[in-house]
Amino acid sequence: MDTSGALILSNDGDFIFQVTHPKHEINKTYVAKINGKINKEQIETLKNGVKIDDYITRPAQVKLLECNQDSSTLEIVIHEGKNRQIRKMIEAIGKKTLALERTKIGELKINDLKTGQWRYLKIQEVDKLINK
Repeated sequence: MDTSGALILSNDGDFIFQVTHPKHEINKTYVAKINGKINKEQIETLKNGVKIDDYITRPAQVKLLECNQDSSTLEIVIHEGKNRQIRKMIEAIGKKTLALERTKIGELKINDLKTGQWRYLKIQEVDKLINK
């Protein structure tokens, strides 16, 4: 609800399981704007995995996109996708998520779709997702 960007809707339970279950290791890419200036140690913590709830997250790919005194913008790639995982990871390093957008699921990008717009997946896109 608090995240914008890419979503896949389907009535095919097997397909959704293959896309969403961590064992299939399909990356989800997010752009997160957080409060304040992030430091190298905090970025490394996110990369190596942080304790949230009752588990430690798997390593993430983290790239700093922008940083100033008031906020930092990160690209974070994970394949677990647990409930509110990115927000909880950011909270674990002492920061607050100001905005969060899922920009990619696997190799599917939102490209120029505007908020509220949708499109059907092409057969080749579905095949790439489940036959990576």
